Amino acid sequence: MDRPLRLIATNPVDRLARTVEALLVVASQPLDVAELAAAADDEPERVETALGLLAERYREGRSGVVLERVAGGWAFRAAREAADACARLFERPVQRGLSGAALETLAIVAYLGPCTRPDIARIRGVAADSAVAGLVERGLIAEAGRDDAAGGAVRYRTTPLFERVFGLESLSELPRLDDLGGDADEIRERLHAVAEKRPA
Repeated sequence: MDRPLRLIATNPVDRLARTVEALLVVASQPLDVAELAAAADDEPERVETALGLLAERYREGRSGVVLERVAGGWAFRAAREAADACARLFERPVQRGLSGAALETLAIVAYLGPCTRPDIARIRGVAADSAVAGLVERGLIAEAGRDDAAGGAVRYRTTPLFERVFGLESLSELPRLDDLGGDADEIRERLHAVAEKRPA
């Protein structure tokens, strides 16, 4: 029995998988293959193999944590069956309920960003200062330069945290805005509905 265990422990791919696992545990945001390969000082192809092993080990229904591809990289999250317990332990500000104004603003930035506060206010029909400030504080949107045409107004874009919280690998996974149709009020309602359907 000892010999097979020693062989498993010295398997190079298994050792790499343990290193990748550790990197993902300590990372504060998703890591892509190139970042993992650089940190592990190994080849991207081998890192992808290690990620495949870890994805099978940490899949939904098999473990309390799940390895998933999200926000352009790889990250761990709590399994769905453990989500309620985790929520009771940690009340993270980003997961507290978003107001209707915040949801509308977030959806507008996700679909149309980078965009300015005046852009958001035009679409919503009301000032967006408070909603934008709240989303910046939660880390869901961030500054993305200034708009020359809008007198130097700050432009905003969604962050990798937004993609991670809403379970998106990239913004391309959002429903197509063109498919929403309708007038401004209908689009606003549909943007609101799309934002509400995403898991918090």
